[in-house]
Amino acid sequence: MRSFEDRMASAVEDAGKKGWLVAILECAWLGTLVTGYLADKLSRRYTIILAVVVFIIGAIVQVTAQGPPSIYGGRFVVGLGVGSLSMIVPLYNAELAPPEVRGSLVALQQLAIVFGILVSFWIDYGTNYIGGTGETQSEAAWRLPLALQIVPALILGVGALYLPFSPRWLVNQGREEEALQVLSHTRDLPADSELINIEFLEIKAQYIFEKETSQMKYPQWQDGSFSSDFKLGLHEYISLLGTPTLRRRVAVATITMFFQQFTGINAILYYAPTIFKNLGLTGNTISLLATGVVGIVMFLATIPAVLYVDQLGRKPVLISGAFIMAACHFIVGIISSQFQDSWPSHKAAGWAACVFVWIFSIAFGYSWGPCAWIIVSEIWPLSVRAKGVSIGASSNWMNNFIIGQVTPPMMEKLRYGTFIFFGLFSFFGGLFIFLIPETSGLTLEEMDTVFGAEGDGLAKEDQQRQEEIYRRLGLTDRSPSPDEKGKSRDEKATEEHQEHRELSEKA
Repeated sequence: MRSFEDRMASAVEDAGKKGWLVAILECAWLGTLVTGYLADKLSRRYTIILAVVVFIIGAIVQVTAQGPPSIYGGRFVVGLGVGSLSMIVPLYNAELAPPEVRGSLVALQQLAIVFGILVSFWIDYGTNYIGGTGETQSEAAWRLPLALQIVPALILGVGALYLPFSPRWLVNQGREEEALQVLSHTRDLPADSELINIEFLEIKAQYIFEKETSQMKYPQWQDGSFSSDFKLGLHEYISLLGTPTLRRRVAVATITMFFQQFTGINAILYYAPTIFKNLGLTGNTISLLATGVVGIVMFLATIPAVLYVDQLGRKPVLISGAFIMAACHFIVGIISSQFQDSWPSHKAAGWAACVFVWIFSIAFGYSWGPCAWIIVSEIWPLSVRAKGVSIGASSNWMNNFIIGQVTPPMMEKLRYGTFIFFGLFSFFGGLFIFLIPETSGLTLEEMDTVFGAEGDGLAKEDQQRQEEIYRRLGLTDRSPSPDEKGKSRDEKATEEHQEHRELSEKA
């Protein structure tokens, strides 16, 4: 916007400084690392509220900014809040959701994010007219959108006060009755339901196993003091690299998020107006309008992911999305290589390139946008889940920072080569997904099997201890009857819901 460029001229006229202005928000990865510890100590719910407070402070600093230093500082603080929320919200969703809808619920969060992006694009387009689009433009044109960020943050913060605690976190804290009630309430089944009790006992068994493992590995840090908890948490981060099964999960989480960012999605979202101008769309208003279309198509494309990701599986969705995005990048790169110096006389080619940018946004919206976060949030065992998700989210934001920093110089120096660069990484991302296991439909506790933590992958003594815990809790006595074998959890849940309704009607 003209008034923002006038006020922050030194930060937007130089490509390097412009990159820092955008990328400093991605220091959010620092927030993700701290959040793992806070999520375990304060609870998932209270950590969400704390992150909202941090975000609002940063937003206020930006709204009142009189120069680049305040914008830089405000974006850094906002980044800490955003990074924390990007880690804790999918973690909370994954822990609260039943297995049969867990992917859809985490995808719903991505739909909400994309809806926010859509709204922000069109708010920017509308406020661009405050005071005119030229020299007379009011500073309210950019201060108002920054201020409006506070509204949804307040809604989230206040709403979080009424959310239940994560049942898995409650089990961690020894508050088992509360955990059972949360499961009963969120599943809409009575507390004595067999499905509720089995899920509760599976959570408890995993917690006991991880706790006993911690006591065996770190007996010197079990007194509950701050110092011991800090050292235990630090060594739990280090332990993520200590066993093959956890190293596999670290690799899946970090590399998945690496490829998510190197599809170039945030290069498109952050610099869309500049990109559309470079593709021949003249005028600030037209480029903002084209940017708004990106938000619309991405939002619409995310809806199928929410509805069908648990039925289709993670891998087919991610692979197809990666290859479509790669094709779009290559096509835009080829068109740009032919006409980048003569867009005014080849307007049709410019619009064709824009269309493929929109198709790219559709492909990301239904695939890597929601599914990457689903995978990162669902692959970890209970004891290191918060820290594991924070590692994945940290990878996302660290690579996001790199993309935000390097994109302006790349567009200036490589030009059409920027699209070829991101196209190659999108293609390699699709190839990588072939190498990881399918996680759709598994309980969080069953992830150990697909990542090699059971059978030959689990030490004999650990396997025996896990079996002993199952015997103690009576889980080994709950094998399914012949009629129940082959039924999915959602089919059994449907049957129990029907029985529960019939009993309620009779009562």
